[in-house]
Amino acid sequence: MSVVDQVKFPFGSLSLFLLFVLSWSALSSPEIGALLGFAGGLLLDLSLNSTGPFGLWTLILSLIGFGIAFLRYGDEGAIANPFVFIIYVSVAVMLTLIAYLLLGMLFGVDIGSTAQIVRNILGSGFWSLIFMPIFLPLTSRLHRLAFDTRERI
Repeated sequence: MSVVDQVKFPFGSLSLFLLFVLSWSALSSPEIGALLGFAGGLLLDLSLNSTGPFGLWTLILSLIGFGIAFLRYGDEGAIANPFVFIIYVSVAVMLTLIAYLLLGMLFGVDIGSTAQIVRNILGSGFWSLIFMPIFLPLTSRLHRLAFDTRERI
């Protein structure tokens, strides 16, 4: 995956992998967003740090990847406004963690205290808001390089 997957900060943590997968999905079409979410979720499921049942991250990231790409793909205002893009991705990070929490509880995954969970989810959303302006130019430039149809000489 990456050398540093999750950075610990006060009041929560920042998952660089989630930021990358969700921002790339938001820049893509809904089909590509779902495929990227599937691939990212599969990598998280194969991670040694994954505590939930196999396929949980795959399901969640496939749905969230499709959802964020679908919402942004049809919204002309979100395509032109980077601030809205940053809000979309930060909310998607929080929704991903909430979905993992709720589905994980159904499958018997050990969760922490309520205060710890709320602090981690809100902290992840806050740090995503802070770091997305730095992360967005890199992701959009890589996305343009990957999907650029112009011939380069």
